[in-house]
Amino acid sequence: MSNAVGQRLEQYTAKRPHEVLIVTVEIAGEEDKIAIFKGYSSSLMRPTAFDPDVPVLPDGATIISIDRVLSPYNPEAPDYIEQGLTWETIQPLLLEVGV
Repeated sequence: MSNAVGQRLEQYTAKRPHEVLIVTVEIAGEEDKIAIFKGYSSSLMRPTAFDPDVPVLPDGATIISIDRVLSPYNPEAPDYIEQGLTWETIQPLLLEVGV
């Protein structure tokens, strides 16, 4: 996966601040969950770099699924808008907001 993928998802949430994307990915053979909200990404399972220029979704990561959740995100009781999206199925939403 290129960094452009992570940037597009961040731009999407910047344009839709009422949504949080929970992205399940595989990075170097290990699963990770990443929350993307208001243009920023943070791992829910690993330390996240303080530098926002360090991509949380690195090149080579594979998206397993993307869930759209209403903000504010409550991990114990998420308010799902849509679950189980793939990179292909989220494309129309990204295009809808121009990213």
